[in-house]
Amino acid sequence: MINLEYMKNFRPLALFLFVSVLLGSCTVSKPFTLVLLPDTQVYAEKYPDIFYAQTKWIADNAEKFSFVLHQGDITNRNAEAEWIVAARAMSALEGKIPYTVVVGNHDLGTRGTSDSRNADLFNQYFPYGKHSAMPGFGGALEAGKMENTWYTFNAGGKKWLILSLEFAPRNKVLAWAEQVIKDHPNHKIILNTHAYMYSDDTRMAAAREHKWLPDRYGLGKATGEEAANDGDQIWDKLLSLYPGVMLAFSGHVLNDGVGTLVSTGKNGNKVYQMLANYQMGPNGGNGFLRLVTIDRKNKRISVKTYSPHLDEFNTAADQQFVFEDVAF
Repeated sequence: MINLEYMKNFRPLALFLFVSVLLGSCTVSKPFTLVLLPDTQVYAEKYPDIFYAQTKWIADNAEKFSFVLHQGDITNRNAEAEWIVAARAMSALEGKIPYTVVVGNHDLGTRGTSDSRNADLFNQYFPYGKHSAMPGFGGALEAGKMENTWYTFNAGGKKWLILSLEFAPRNKVLAWAEQVIKDHPNHKIILNTHAYMYSDDTRMAAAREHKWLPDRYGLGKATGEEAANDGDQIWDKLLSLYPGVMLAFSGHVLNDGVGTLVSTGKNGNKVYQMLANYQMGPNGGNGFLRLVTIDRKNKRISVKTYSPHLDEFNTAADQQFVFEDVAF
C-alpha cells in the first residue's frame, strides 16, 4: 500500500519517477496476444464465410489482442473476385485493431503462379494511401506499394517492430529491412513473411531438398539485388545478425503445415520461429488461426490454435505449446 503522507514529502521529480516505475512495472506484468492469419487462399476462393468469421471474431474480441499478422497467400489465383473477398474480410478489423498483410506466391503474377512479382491487384485492394494512414504503420520499401512494410507498437513494457516482407524477399529487400532494424535498436523485431520455415522444424533451404522453394517459381530466377531468398538465406543475411530479433512467423509449406524452431543469433539472442498453414484441412483449413501470447513477467511465449468458424481449439502438441525461460 502507498503511504500518502510519506508521498507528500517527495519533491515533484521524485514523485514522477516513483509513479513512472510503478506504472511501468504494471505494464510489464500484463501479457499481450498477437493473432496470426496464415494462408487464407482457399477461403478467398471458395469459402468466404469462413474468412469473414475469422476477422469478425477478431474484431469482436479486439480488446484482447495487440496486432494481427497475415502471413500471405491471401488469395489462391490472384483473381479480382478473391481480392474483393479478402479486402472485405480484413476491413472488419479497421478502426478496431492494427493489422499487417504480406503477399504470398499465390498473390503474385499470372493467376497466382509467381511467374513475376506483379502485385497490382494486391495494391489495388490493399492500397498504400489507406494502409499507410493506419495505426502503427512505419514505412515501406517503395512509396505507393505495400509488398514490404514495417510497423511498430508498444506492449508488455517493450517497443516492438514488425517487418512484413514479400514472398521470397529479394536481396534489396533484406538490405532495406536491415537498415530499418538498425534505425530501431531499442525495438524487439518480429519477421512476418510467407515462406521461411519448413514442416521438418528447419528453415527452408535447397540443401535440405525442400519443396516450394523460391527457385521453383519464375520470380526466383532473378539475380543480383533482385535475387530471391529462402529461409536459411533470410536467417544468414538478416535475422541472425541483430540482438533485437525475437520472432519469425510464416506459412506457405504444406505437408502437415506446422514447424517450430528456436535458434540462437550471433549476439546470443534466442529467435522463436514458427510455421502454421492449415489450407490442406477440410474447407481450406476450417478457419484455424494462431494466438501467440507474450508474457514478459513469467518469461513465457504461449501458442494456441483456434477456429472461430468451429469455435474449437486444436490442442495437439504441435498446435498448442509454450516456450519457457524466454529472455526479453
